[in-house]
This record gives sequence, C-alpha cells and structure tokens, in this order.
Amino acid sequence: MLRQFFCTLTVVFISTSLLIADDWTVFHGPNGDNKSPDTGLLKKWPEGGPKLLWKADFIGFGYSGVTVAEDKIYTAGNVGDLAMVFCLDKDGKEVWKKDNGPAHTGERTYPGTRGTPTIDGHFIYDVSALGNVTCYDTTKNGEKVWSRNLLTEYEAPMPRWILGHSIVVEGDNLVCMVGGEKALAVALNKKTGETVLSYPPAVGNAPTGYVTPYLFDFEGIRVLALMSNGTVEGYDVKSAKKLFSFPWRNRTGTNVTAPIYRDGHLFVSTGYGYGAEGYKLTKNDDGSIRADKLWHIEPLDNHHHGLVLVGDHVYGTSSRGNWFAVNFLTGEIGYTARPVGEQAATHYADGLIYCLAQDSATVILWEPKPNEFVEVSRFVLPDAENAEGKAWAHPVVIGNRLYLRHAQNLYCYDVKAQ
Repeated sequence: MLRQFFCTLTVVFISTSLLIADDWTVFHGPNGDNKSPDTGLLKKWPEGGPKLLWKADFIGFGYSGVTVAEDKIYTAGNVGDLAMVFCLDKDGKEVWKKDNGPAHTGERTYPGTRGTPTIDGHFIYDVSALGNVTCYDTTKNGEKVWSRNLLTEYEAPMPRWILGHSIVVEGDNLVCMVGGEKALAVALNKKTGETVLSYPPAVGNAPTGYVTPYLFDFEGIRVLALMSNGTVEGYDVKSAKKLFSFPWRNRTGTNVTAPIYRDGHLFVSTGYGYGAEGYKLTKNDDGSIRADKLWHIEPLDNHHHGLVLVGDHVYGTSSRGNWFAVNFLTGEIGYTARPVGEQAATHYADGLIYCLAQDSATVILWEPKPNEFVEVSRFVLPDAENAEGKAWAHPVVIGNRLYLRHAQNLYCYDVKAQ
C-alpha cells in the first residue's frame, strides 16, 4: 500500500512538472528573458515551414502575444469598440471571450491591443491599451473578479503611442505601470486589486514608457527595473525604495525594449537611432545602487521587437532593419546582417532564435553565432498579404508549438523534432 502511494505521488509530481514546463504565463516568460524552456525541437524547417496545426482568425485586431497554461491559450484583440481577452483550447477553438473595456481605435496611433494577458493560477490579468486592469476567473468562464483604470485613478498622462506593457506577478502582488506625478508604477493585491505599494515617480514626473516591468536579483535585493519615456528607474520591489535612476531617452521618448541583467551588468537599448548601452551596477553603503555607464553604441537601436542574450552576446534587430550580435559586456559588434531588410520580433528556444519580420511576415530561424550570421530556415506566413497591419507580436515557443500573431490572425505550428 505504501509503495502504491509513493508510485502515485511520483506520477503526480511528474505530471505537475510537465505541466509547468509547458506553461508560458507572462510576456517574455516567467524569467523575463524571452527564452523558452522547450527542447527537442526541429533544427531545420521543411520548405514552406513546419506543419501548421491551426489558424485562428477571430481574435480581433491587435499586437498582443500569447500566454499558455493547462492547454489553454490566451491573447487579446480589438472587436469593434471593445478590447477583448480570448481563451482558446489547444486546437485553436474559442473557449470564452470577455471585454476589458473600451478599445483603442485611434487610426493615427495604431489601433489595437498591445499587452499580453498574464496567467497566475486560475486567474488571468490584462491591461488594456487605455489603462483598464482587469482580473478574470478561468474556472467561471472568464468571469470578471475586479477591474480598475489606473491611468484615470492616478491622473496619469497617456503616452503618445498608448500603453504597451503587460502585467507581471511578484508574490501576492501585480506590478502595473502608471506614470506621471503620483507613481511610475503600483503593486496591486492580485486577489482584490487594491493598491499595496506605489513606486515613486520617474525623474521629472515623466509618463510611463511602453516596457513591461523587469525583475532581477542583485546583491540580496529583488530589483524592479522600470522605464519612463526618458529614464531607467530601479526600485526595491518589496519596499518601493528607489535604488537608481539614469537618463534614457531617444528623440521621440519611445522606450519599449526591456533591459537585460546578468552578473551585475545591465544592457539597455532603444530605437530611433539612439542605440544601446551597458552599465555596471554597484551596491552603495546605504543600500542604493550606482549605475556606471561602460559603453554606448548607436547601431543597435532596438525599436520594440525584443532582444535575447545567448552566451555572451545579445541578438536582435535595429530600427533600420539590421540584425546584430553584440557583446553583452563590451558592446563590441560581432556582425551586422540584413536577411530581409526589416525589423523582426525575436524569441529563443532550444539553441535557435525565432524571428518574425514586421512587414513581409517572413519567419526566420537564426543560429546565434557571435561572429557570423547564420540563417537556418525561413517561410512566409500564409495569407500574410491579407492581414491588416504589421506583424509586431513577439513569437512564443512552448509545448513544442510555435505561436505567431499577425494582426487579426494567430498561427500555431508544430516544431517538435520527429
């Protein structure tokens, strides 16, 4: 009987581990590093690309990515005048959809959803492009638990290109961007939506940037890195004490790309010709952090398509359509390439980089070598010419599946090695 109990316990543990391994619960993943845990994937695609499992064309228009848990897929899109959150099953069929308030429909500022829904247990959290933060219960067919509009409540200015971040979960709280005079961000109780902490305004009371909150551990401190439209700000996530701040502004005040932290160093990049910089972090006696700039390069000005750190090099694209490998510590450029002459959203899985080009909807598999650009495979999303806008959503590989969003279409491909 005891042996049977332990066998059962082992099966439960293995099943739970597999479930966690197949989950992608937040934009850029639980570690915020844009890297999938998947292994055993195709190392080269057949002509025309990997097998297309399904295509969903009912998710509304937007640039939101996907999150995945317990064989359910979540994304968001504009449907008429409402911002809708969608739950799909593993076959791409709709399970439920619920609104998150009014949609952003301004033609001159790219109408559509931006943020990607966040999963925590059986709750889904979404921030709309207009500032609605809403909690949904997946056990009750997406029933709303609570909802707030943080921009309205905090009288925060709307960024030029509307809100573009996603929510992150830290313990019992959610971290959400705000901006303006009262707080750059707030921590909300994830069960009730009540404000727990307010993170002090950015230098100059600047509006928020478009960057999802980024967390890392440094010298015993859990650091929350946030971007306004003109600075990088660091806080103790538990106390909301400001730890560091340094200027970070391109000519349009458009900070979208999240920083990358490793071993006491911070890598940042922004578009419109500004470039990338590397910083060395040092803990001061009073617990604050000094950020010393080590280098600056102009060519790698990542716009909003994300970066990945593989080994000692950062890989990504510039706003001019160049593709780069840059040394994380020194800023030395390993190479520049132009495989399609346009920007591409990036994602890393099982030794390769998955890229989705914004204009042609070309999907490229890229081998991350520091001194040589190596393209492995490519294909173009089917019916790409019929999509209404640019392919700006970031790819996701999880559970041996590749998810690609192009405007109103979501594609799911089988990328498991046979």
